[in-house]
Amino acid sequence: MLTSAAPASSPTSGDPREVPLCWVTGAGGLIGNALVHSPRRSSRWRVRGLNRAELDLTDFAAVERAFHSDQPRAVLHCAALSKSPACQADPALAWRLNFDVTRHLAALASDLPFFFFSTDLVFDGQQGNYQEADAVHPLSVYGETKVAAEQVVLANPRHTVLRTSLNHGISPTGDRGFNEETLLAWQAGRTTRLFVDEFRSPIPAAATARATWELLDRGATHLFHLAGAERLSRWDIGQHLARQNPGIVARIEATSLRAYAGAPRPPDTSLNSSRAQAILSFPLPGYREVP
Repeated sequence: MLTSAAPASSPTSGDPREVPLCWVTGAGGLIGNALVHSPRRSSRWRVRGLNRAELDLTDFAAVERAFHSDQPRAVLHCAALSKSPACQADPALAWRLNFDVTRHLAALASDLPFFFFSTDLVFDGQQGNYQEADAVHPLSVYGETKVAAEQVVLANPRHTVLRTSLNHGISPTGDRGFNEETLLAWQAGRTTRLFVDEFRSPIPAAATARATWELLDRGATHLFHLAGAERLSRWDIGQHLARQNPGIVARIEATSLRAYAGAPRPPDTSLNSSRAQAILSFPLPGYREVP
């Protein structure tokens, strides 16, 4: 019998065996953990959070056995190799984890609601304020794997792709959110060099989770952008994070993409989330609105 990162939870009344089960992959990560523990989750679902320690998603035979044993009625697929430098360093692993695993899970869940978490980095950043119909043009291996996986998922009309941006919050390991990574660097005495001309749409993982459960419960399908309401530079984000944490010495230095010599970085992948916002019962927050 499959074990999980978090025990399957159920409503406080009624027979829990009558409540459909939803799988959440990547439950050890920021968004997956937020989905499992979201106080806004509908009582329509029991949840089983899956992490790598309990189920290796690249072991397709084991995944199939677990799937047929659990018989989930929906899948929220968050698991991925999500750090772009790691994907650049090992493209084969990135394609295995981000594309092959997604394709396999989507096939298993062909008759079910299946939500796949993608990224704003499917765009080249030349435009900003991207809408769902805008052409994708990834500049990184990470973005390429996500574009390919999106195409597989969207081939099924029952399935849904959620493109999100920088998520922040508290992860189980304390190092998954960009806020956590930055604070750890400052606490270690390192200086973070942040771009004044690279723009994203940061969003709290808790808001991502709440929106996802609402979209699932409302039967939403196809493609949605799900990001924060503010377009902010990396520098703006870092300054606000420093103000939020006055007890930590914020070692921060402004820099420009023009002086950057690494792998290509898109300058503006801010997302327009109006399509999702029209369905949701709450406003997607801006980064500086969150305490």
